[in-house]
Amino acid sequence: MAANASRKGGISVETQHIFPIIKKWLYSDKDIFLREIVSNASDAVTKLKRLASLGHTELAEGEDFRITVSIDRDARTITVSDNGIGMTEDELSRYICSIALSGALEFVEKYEDGDKSGGIIGHFGLGFYSSFMVSDRVELHTRSYTGADAVHWSCDEGGEYEISASDKESRGTSVIMHISEDESEYLEPSRIKTILDKYCAFMPVPIYFEGEDEGESKIVNDTVPLWARNPSDITKEEYNEFYHKLFMDADDPLFYIHINADYPLNFKGVLYFPRIRNEAQSLEGEIKLFYNHVFVADNIKEVLPDYLLMLRGALDCPELPLNVSRSYLQDNAYVKKISQYIVKKVADKLNSLALNDRENYEKLYEDIRIFLEYACLRERKFYDRAKDSLLLRLTDGTSCTFTEYLDSAKDKHEGVIYYANDTALQSQYISMMSAENVKVALFDLMIDTQYMSAIEQYRGDVKFVRVDSGVASVVKSEGEKNEIPENVVALFRKIAKDEKLTVCAEALKNADVPALLSVSEESRRFEDMMKMYAAPGADMPAFPLDYTLTLNPTSELYAKLIALAGDGEVAENSKAYTYASFIYQLARLSQKKLTADELSELLSDGYKLLKMI
Repeated sequence: MAANASRKGGISVETQHIFPIIKKWLYSDKDIFLREIVSNASDAVTKLKRLASLGHTELAEGEDFRITVSIDRDARTITVSDNGIGMTEDELSRYICSIALSGALEFVEKYEDGDKSGGIIGHFGLGFYSSFMVSDRVELHTRSYTGADAVHWSCDEGGEYEISASDKESRGTSVIMHISEDESEYLEPSRIKTILDKYCAFMPVPIYFEGEDEGESKIVNDTVPLWARNPSDITKEEYNEFYHKLFMDADDPLFYIHINADYPLNFKGVLYFPRIRNEAQSLEGEIKLFYNHVFVADNIKEVLPDYLLMLRGALDCPELPLNVSRSYLQDNAYVKKISQYIVKKVADKLNSLALNDRENYEKLYEDIRIFLEYACLRERKFYDRAKDSLLLRLTDGTSCTFTEYLDSAKDKHEGVIYYANDTALQSQYISMMSAENVKVALFDLMIDTQYMSAIEQYRGDVKFVRVDSGVASVVKSEGEKNEIPENVVALFRKIAKDEKLTVCAEALKNADVPALLSVSEESRRFEDMMKMYAAPGADMPAFPLDYTLTLNPTSELYAKLIALAGDGEVAENSKAYTYASFIYQLARLSQKKLTADELSELLSDGYKLLKMI
C-alpha cells in the first residue's frame, strides 16, 4: 500500500464469538431476560396502536391487547406471546438476525420524528438475545399486521438459525425459550411470578401469567400506575396503598410528592417521606427507577442528593441515559438536572404544607426535622428554597417559624433565639425565661450545633444563645451594680478548684435563685464540635470551658453568705464555707449532670447544713 493511501471498512464480529459474551456478560442479572422479552412484546402492541392512530392500519373496535407468559415444565419452555404488530420475513431477518439493530429505534425515527417519549421501550437492539442467557434454543413464531405469511425462526445457543414457514394464524409474535438444564429454576411458576412482579408490574399492556400450578391465567400488572394518573383524581388512600404495595411497609408515609415534569426533563413519579419509628431503623430510602413503565433498578442513587436518600418512591424516566443493560446511568448532566428538579419539588411541598396545612405539618415535623437540618447543612440552595417551612420547636410544646419567633422577640431580645437542649437539666433557666414571656426553642440533636451555626451564617440577623450561657438581660432586675467582696470571690474559686473562675453579681428578677453557673455559647459550641468529630471510642481530653458564677444580690441567701463570710479568709470547716459550697453545687446542678463525686459532695454539704440548723 502506498504511503499516502488509506482504507476504510466496518468491524466484523463472528457470531460464534459474540454469542458466548451475550450469554454470560450482557446483563448482570439473569432475571432480566424476562423483562426484555416482555418489553419487546409491549413494544409490539404500542407500535400497532401508534400505526392505527396514524391511519396506517385499522383495528377492531374494543380490541383486547394482551401479553401472555406461560410455562410448560414437561417441554421445558417459557413462552411470551403478544397480539401486537408482528413481523414479516424481511423484518425478522433484519431485526432478529442482525445483532444490535433496534427495530424500536427505527420505528421511533420513522413514525415519531425521533421523539422517544411515546412509550417505546427498546433502544439498543440487544434485549431479544437475553433469552439465550437461560436457553439453549429459542424459537419465534410471528405474523405481521400487514397480512404477510407467518414466519418461524429457530436458533441455537451457538448462533446458528433457521427460517421457515409458520402455521401461526393470529397477528403477533410468540417467543418460545427452551430452558437449559442448569437454569431449571426458571421453570418454577413462583420464580417467574416474582420476576414479573418486580420488573413488569406497571407495563402499559395487560400481562397474563399462565403457570401450571396457578390454574387460570391471571393478570399480573397495573397498566396505569399511579404516577401516570392525574394527581387531582387520586385520593390520599390510593397514594398510601401504592406506597404499601411498593415497599411492603405497614406504616403510612408522612406525606407524598407527585412529580409530572415536562420539557426538557420529561419524567414522572411519586416520592414519599417514610415514617421513621426509631433510630435503629434504617434511614436509607429506596427509589424504584422505571423506563417507560419497565422497572430498571432500585439502587441508583444518583437521581437524589445524599441528603434526600431517605426518600422512597418511583420515578419513570423515558429519556434516562442508561447503558445496554439498563442498569447504570451514563449522562451525569441529565441526572443532575433530575436531582435538582426533585429538590425543588420537595422544598415546594414542604412550603405548601407549612402554609396550607400548618397543624398537620407541625405534627409530622419532628419526624423530618433531622433530614431538613442535614439538607440545609449540605446545600445552601435547599435552605433558600425551604427556609419558610423550617420550624422551631418550643419547650412549651408549640412550634413557630424563625420569622415568627424573631418578630415576637423584637421588643425584648431582638435578633437572639434562646434555646435549651435538656429541658430537665435547664428547667430553672427555662422557668425564668417563661416568667418573662420569653420563648425557648428546643435543640436536642447532635446535628443542632452545626445547624444553628449554618442558620446564623445564612441569615446574618440572628444569634442562638443557650439559656444557661450567661444571664440574659430579660431576667435581670434594674439596679446598681453590686461589688462582691474579694474574700467571697476567692472562696468560690477555692470551692470550684478553678482560679480562673469568673465571679460576678447581677440582680435577678427571681429573688429565689441565689446563683447561676454559665458557660459562654462560643466555648460550649467548640466543645460540642470536638465531641462530634472525635473518633468513636477515643478518649478525648477535656476541653477547658470558661465558667462564670453569677451571684444574685436580691436573694436572701446571698445576703446571709456575705454576713457569714465576714472580711477575712473563710476556713474550710466553717459554716460560711459549707454554705457557699452548697450554693455552688446547686448552681452547678442546673448547668450540667453531676459526676458521682460531685453528687456525693452536694449531698455531704446538704447534710452538714441540716446539722447546723
